Amino acid sequence: MNRLGRVLMAGIGGGVLMCTAACSGSTGSGGDGAVKASAASSAARISVEPANGATEVKPGSGLKVSVADGKLTKVTVADQTGKQVPGALLPDGSGWAPSAGLAVSSRYTVHAEAADAKGTATATDSSFATLTPAKEAGPHDNIADGSTYGVGMIVRLEFKEDVKDRAAVEKAVSFETSDGAPVKGHWFNNRWIDFRPETFWKSGSKVTVHYRLKSVEVAPGVYGGIDSDQTFTVGRDKRSTVDAATHQMTVEKDGHVVETIPISTGATTPKSWNAYNGIMAVMERKESEVMDSTTVPGLEGDAYKHPVPHSLRLTSSGTYVHGNNWSDPSVFGHENVSHGCVGLQDAVGDKGDPNSPAGKFFADSIVGDVVTIKNSVGGPVEASNGYSGWNVPWSNW
Repeated sequence: MNRLGRVLMAGIGGGVLMCTAACSGSTGSGGDGAVKASAASSAARISVEPANGATEVKPGSGLKVSVADGKLTKVTVADQTGKQVPGALLPDGSGWAPSAGLAVSSRYTVHAEAADAKGTATATDSSFATLTPAKEAGPHDNIADGSTYGVGMIVRLEFKEDVKDRAAVEKAVSFETSDGAPVKGHWFNNRWIDFRPETFWKSGSKVTVHYRLKSVEVAPGVYGGIDSDQTFTVGRDKRSTVDAATHQMTVEKDGHVVETIPISTGATTPKSWNAYNGIMAVMERKESEVMDSTTVPGLEGDAYKHPVPHSLRLTSSGTYVHGNNWSDPSVFGHENVSHGCVGLQDAVGDKGDPNSPAGKFFADSIVGDVVTIKNSVGGPVEASNGYSGWNVPWSNW
């Protein structure tokens, strides 16, 4: 799983800009902002919040520039690197409002100019510093920048701390898709949100995820911690359908059936061996994976722990498409004998045979490929089990 990098800026205290003794006129917020005015004193009085010299300011506490008995004519706000905060004067000139948020661990300088009804100008300069977070939520996702995924890929963002302001997180995470497909998030708990479009991703499209969480307070005193961009490409459209009743798996590529593979999936009895029904997607690929029955609560039968070749994980609970190199070849296409997985014929050995049905299917599979199981006696797969959120209607997502 890809861990998002973090970039933290050292906190810098707010400085005070002093004017000359000849200055006169209005001041910044609290009367302690430096002022530059014309020789004739202006009636306009400029106010800036946060106050000049303020420190430990929360990025979301609000930046406000206003004027009484006059109109603002110019306002600029910039951080210590010179980067300006975008904003606009109100139509009546009574104030200025930023159109973007502030960043943590930053110092900002404000310069504001105004004129009274007679046109007499005044100006003020002030500065303040935002806080440096004492605690971060530690977000991490499941995508690697520059990688290629299947059309069923779900982008998962997890946090190490509880998120209280879900709306703030959703606003701070945006998706840019080359085909214009909208993407929405679905929370499964306070530390986990999955993202997907309404239907499977379009083959060949590019997706960029923009994380702007660094200066977002996701819970009281807890900040998101990262600003990052991750881009991935959607590969060919491969979808496989397992029919537990016919013991066959139909493989489609770009809308065309390219292969039908005999399989053996979850046995009818005992119940704990039933395969799930529903849409799943490959979560990870392992040339050999140790299957340990003791890690699956409630799994009946004799305990086992042995390496299984050509393993494609479909659920967090342990459903795989994998090579079966212990059953008689006559089983495939005729019986369901597995403990809930989808088994394809393979050769003896920890890594099986790359030319076996299992080996070839594995080699042609990538993370995010869709695998649907139908006609199993088992129940439906939970949306939270693996990348199975495709089973949730878009209206409920």
